[in-house]
Amino acid sequence: MKTTNRRQFIRQAALATGAAAGFQHQLVDAAHPKTHPICAFVKFLQELSHEDLAATIKRLGFNGIEGTIRPGGQITPDHVEEELPKLMAALKKHELEMTIMASGINRADDPLSVKTLQIASKLGVKRYRMNYYRYDLNKPISRQLADFRSMARDLAALNKELGIQAIYQNHAGARYLGSTLWDLSYLMRGIPVDQMAVGFDVRHAKVEGGMSWPIYWNMIQPHLGAVYVKDFLWKNNKIENVPLGKGWVDNGFFTEERLNAFEGPISLHVEYLDHAGLKANTDALETDLATLRKWLG
Repeated sequence: MKTTNRRQFIRQAALATGAAAGFQHQLVDAAHPKTHPICAFVKFLQELSHEDLAATIKRLGFNGIEGTIRPGGQITPDHVEEELPKLMAALKKHELEMTIMASGINRADDPLSVKTLQIASKLGVKRYRMNYYRYDLNKPISRQLADFRSMARDLAALNKELGIQAIYQNHAGARYLGSTLWDLSYLMRGIPVDQMAVGFDVRHAKVEGGMSWPIYWNMIQPHLGAVYVKDFLWKNNKIENVPLGKGWVDNGFFTEERLNAFEGPISLHVEYLDHAGLKANTDALETDLATLRKWLG
């Protein structure tokens, strides 16, 4: 009888110790949110050489780039085989990553798109931003959404084969699939997140959702793969892009709960200077990164 009681006591004590340890681990996790790599969208720096781009991004303090490997980008699709290895080598030299590859790809039946993904995957690119699906507003949306869903599933199957993840960024605007995120949630249904995920753009979500944008965030959680950051204001009934922290996007978005809600990178975009030149856009990236890092703690 005493032996049984002693065994029960030891078992209960072990369970209590394990529970306490688990609770303590939860407290540690809560106190230390996940660290997400931060990459710079280099749309307005793409005139730099591969080496100069990598050196600049390293100096600014980013972990990598969202590189423009697309029509009109730093590397166009017809030059991927020759130029992408050079860019990847320059990034590696400076201990940076091609965190996200911004592409013009949104279907699996285009030979040049397939070739681009094959090369990118072999070079170690883990994820790429898709091109958008766009609605024809003169045709029924539901039929178009069904067609786009079929295209997305085919592309996801290709991604699985190549071991690469597609990122679909929500974008404000009447013709973009995903502007309200309800249709994007439907598009992603049944597709594993490691094959295709959502890049949640808080700026675009606030433009479209106003005060109800947290509903979009909540709804897209099962499909989340990245977060996109930039800022805006409404001015004379028009959208004006502004430096981070000067508009509707603020540190209130970056709670520990949200940061712990996903695995993946944060991509910083600077859109408010447009084609103002290399120095202006480089300085803006540096300033906005400082703001973002302050918000992230």
